[in-house]
Amino acid sequence: MRVHHLNCGSLRTITMAEGTSPPEHAVCHCLLIETEADGLVLVETGFGLGDIRHPAKSLGHDFLAFAEPVLDTDQTAIRQVARLGYTPADVRHIVLTHLHRDHTGGLPDFPHATVHLHEAEHRAVTDPHAAHYEHSHQRFMTAHRAHNPRWRIARPGASWFGFDAARLDGLPDGILLISLPGHTPGHSGVAVRLAGRWLLHAGDAYLYHGEIEADPPLPHSELEFLQQATQVDAGLRLDSLRRLRALRRDHGDQIAIFCAHDPWEYQRHQSATGSE
Repeated sequence: MRVHHLNCGSLRTITMAEGTSPPEHAVCHCLLIETEADGLVLVETGFGLGDIRHPAKSLGHDFLAFAEPVLDTDQTAIRQVARLGYTPADVRHIVLTHLHRDHTGGLPDFPHATVHLHEAEHRAVTDPHAAHYEHSHQRFMTAHRAHNPRWRIARPGASWFGFDAARLDGLPDGILLISLPGHTPGHSGVAVRLAGRWLLHAGDAYLYHGEIEADPPLPHSELEFLQQATQVDAGLRLDSLRRLRALRRDHGDQIAIFCAHDPWEYQRHQSATGSE
């Protein structure tokens, strides 16, 4: 498999907590995976064309005011897929870490794709009796689901470095959904096996590299406020973070871990061609 690192939506400018680098726009770090037999797999979608055409309706006034998204058509996944020489129909699968609006905006641009999601995340937005239903449902924007996505529900039944993992129907064994709850009820990471190592897209399990790289952890004050405002279970989220720190410490030679919005992590993985 070949993996392309894409920024599918720049957000407000943030400053590195250590103050050692210039300010950067936060990103929506997505992956585009080329497989031999299963077409293209998009991990996360960032913002889509509908968000740019009708931002207030699609994303909401409060989100626009706080997140300050750039909303550049050229950054959408569908446009970046085209620049790589593919068509939207070539994206046969989408894998989501969770259902917040900055991760799901591109879903309508790929209406024929199968969308893989943790069962607890799907239940949280479809079952009124589920814990955190109201919180979860209102954050999964109507415009992002009006086309009735083709869901493929993932149920953990495997193990990956001690984490609960789910194999994804129709996808290679080298792409797994990893349970990292707390930010949302079914929040997950996506593990991708390349030659000799793994990539782990940790979604919003953390928002700043200092949270897993520094000892003691170094949170980003602005992003930490955002995390606390959006999480559904602080205890579960902090436990997921603790386990990610241990994973990096014990298996950092085998696994590259990154989150969805840290621009400095994104730059590390973005080579001259944007792929590996």
